[in-house]
Amino acid sequence: MKKYKLKTHKGTAKRVKLTGTGLVMRQHAARTKYRRKKRGEIRRELDRQVVVAAGDAHKMRRLLPYG
Repeated sequence: MKKYKLKTHKGTAKRVKLTGTGLVMRQHAARTKYRRKKRGEIRRELDRQVVVAAGDAHKMRRLLPYG
């Protein structure tokens, strides 16, 4: 019986990265909107990646089968 390959969801692949330890990382929201007004502290914080919530991480792993 032939086993089919799973397809990677390309929209998710562009927005989410998997770490070596299996964490799902994403960018902060509101990074470009009114960036000049924001304090430098906030701007630097928005540049860092954050871990996706546990409930959403499960969905992301299904969308990225070979990630």
